[in-house]
Amino acid sequence: MKTAFFTATRLIKSKGTSNSGLIVGIAKAAVAISLAVMLISIAVVKGYQLQITNKITGFSNHIQISRLDFNNSFEANPFYRDNVLEKNILANEAVANLQPIITKAGIIKTKDEIEGVVLKGINKQFDWKFISSHLVKGSVFQISTDSLNNGIVISETLAKRLNLDVNQPLVIYFIQDDGSLPRARKFNIAGIYSSGFDDLDALYGIIDLRHIQKLNKWDSLQISGYEVQLKSGDNIELKVHDLLPLIPYHLQVKTVYDQYPQLFDWLNLLDLNVVVIIILMVIVAAINMSTALLILIVERSNMIGVLKAMGGNNRFIQQIFLVMAGNLILKGLFWGNLIGLSVCFTQYYFGWIKLNQEAYFLSSVPIELNFIDILAVNAGAFILCLFILLLPARMVSNITPAKSIRFQ
Repeated sequence: MKTAFFTATRLIKSKGTSNSGLIVGIAKAAVAISLAVMLISIAVVKGYQLQITNKITGFSNHIQISRLDFNNSFEANPFYRDNVLEKNILANEAVANLQPIITKAGIIKTKDEIEGVVLKGINKQFDWKFISSHLVKGSVFQISTDSLNNGIVISETLAKRLNLDVNQPLVIYFIQDDGSLPRARKFNIAGIYSSGFDDLDALYGIIDLRHIQKLNKWDSLQISGYEVQLKSGDNIELKVHDLLPLIPYHLQVKTVYDQYPQLFDWLNLLDLNVVVIIILMVIVAAINMSTALLILIVERSNMIGVLKAMGGNNRFIQQIFLVMAGNLILKGLFWGNLIGLSVCFTQYYFGWIKLNQEAYFLSSVPIELNFIDILAVNAGAFILCLFILLLPARMVSNITPAKSIRFQ
């Protein structure tokens, strides 16, 4: 192998014909472009999946705990808060936050418009991080134990439909379950947010949960559910399995995947697109490299005949050309990494490629790429291309010394 490697390095330094140089250049360019496309595709799809998942979990968090019944409406049946349960859940190392909530449907009516809304009642344990990061106007409201806060945070979608702005009063009507007349509550718009996910934005408004407790005539300890925020969104199902022994029999646990199965099925379909792109790019790179290797073999058939006449076997000569092909692949991978990573890094930091937010839920192309992805793509591309090149390398066995030495 040392002799084959030495011979290959000397041949790499030597200049072939202009035709072979052109073919080799095209092959390296094909490898570079293919790798760049693969890296960009993986980064964009992973980034898109992550951003959309973060938006969905921002509204409902990773895990929801509610009463075990057949009520699938926005107004769930109540249960009493359990201090022991809350402490045990928060003690789990995977849990970042636990917040009690109450949801209730209402109707917003202005002079000219009317819209339905689902109000999420929260207390001071609520994590405002997601909403605060998407505020476009105003601010979030603070909840104290001493007084009831009349603030409300609504979406930009809802504000535009009803022509509303911050610091304006907002009257919401609630239909009572006991058949009595609708009850009205007046709120003050504290902030307006926009996550870009219009379907969910238009649905929710956020208020102090004590308003809903009074409307429903509930006790101060009654809620409709808990939202559990995890430190990481990875392996949610396994983390739920660890929490299940803590949950009382009268409560049920759902993940964000259970709440929005269609959205996550759609996101998972994007993985198939990446697989197709990678397969196509590997095929393109392999075909070009095979062509380049065949050209190099034909161009040096005279040398092959001399080596065979001197006692060199087919395996030795194949190793020479595989080392040459491996060198071309590595050069192509270098330029592919340079191009692909440059595009990814500039997009990640500057967001120069924009998207239609109404269609894609994001304002710019997202990027998510780590070292493991880069290493896996490079190693996979190199091994697959080199493995495919074993077939054209076998052409060496068809060259006979007597004919090749005479071949000019």
